[in-house]
Amino acid sequence: MKDSRTFTPRRAYRYDYEEVESEAAAKVFAYLNASIADGTLATGAAFGTYEVALADNFEYTDPIDGSVSKNQGLRIVLKDGSRIIFRLSGTGSAGATIRLYVEKYVVTGYDASTSDAIKDLIALALEASKLFEFTGRKEPTVIT
Repeated sequence: MKDSRTFTPRRAYRYDYEEVESEAAAKVFAYLNASIADGTLATGAAFGTYEVALADNFEYTDPIDGSVSKNQGLRIVLKDGSRIIFRLSGTGSAGATIRLYVEKYVVTGYDASTSDAIKDLIALALEASKLFEFTGRKEPTVIT
């Protein structure tokens, strides 16, 4: 699969949930962290019809000075190369923003819209995070 991704269309979406109560946003991330820690989202775990290849709290290493920025978001990488990333920002008094990034390599159905191509991953991401249960948000504020 790795070589086929060079020529396979990639579909991606970002869902922003803005002005989420900070406490509710923290619960989403605590739940996801716990799911990674307890093995629910561990390597090899079933994730809908997918298999988890990696789940972690990713960090960025600057290639110039070698500095490391930890806790950059929660990442779920699936065996087919698809990725789901949750990032949290702006946890001040006006609330937080939860950003959900979803990326999928589309092997069949090239003519499908992006929303149709990745709706299964969006549903899995929302289910895995319990975002609706913790925040009460049925829809994102912004979709890009």
